[in-house]
Amino acid sequence: MNEILRDMLKNYGLSEVDGPKSNPHIIEFFREIGYDWVTDDSTTAWCSAVINYFAKKHGYYRSGRLDARSWLKVGEIVLEPQLGDIVVFWRGSISSWTGHVGIYINHNEKYIWVLGGNQSNAINITAYPRERLLGYRRLQKISVKKPLTIKVNLISLIKFIRKVLRWRRQHLIHKDDV
Repeated sequence: MNEILRDMLKNYGLSEVDGPKSNPHIIEFFREIGYDWVTDDSTTAWCSAVINYFAKKHGYYRSGRLDARSWLKVGEIVLEPQLGDIVVFWRGSISSWTGHVGIYINHNEKYIWVLGGNQSNAINITAYPRERLLGYRRLQKISVKKPLTIKVNLISLIKFIRKVLRWRRQHLIHKDDV
């Protein structure tokens, strides 16, 4: 998970551009996760897009959605967050669908600091009030299983198939024989 954190930090300060001259890097975040229709970074919230982009890039499970609260269904629930965990906040009201998502950095009694996108229109570290917390999640790597490889001698395989076919011809009961 810390590889997501490190990679996002390399993009610290990346910010959106008002109007039709959108930042091509932010638009690329949307394209890479399947949202080609997004062409203006100043009109579409992108906090979830940036987390999805880096999770996908580094082989972690992701929400695949643009709404921040979708991250509440990804990974394992965490009660004591660690550096690099996902943090989800409510926005507007606790019962609304809106929210914000970022990467956990630290907390105290009043605030939780997260690295995230679309925080004052940029990737940066921002403090959010703890009372807006909806939950913490720890992402899991997608395990890629190697395909089973069977090495077969082609000549031996052909001989085996011929034997099986001969046996079937000799031992099959024909309808006429019954």
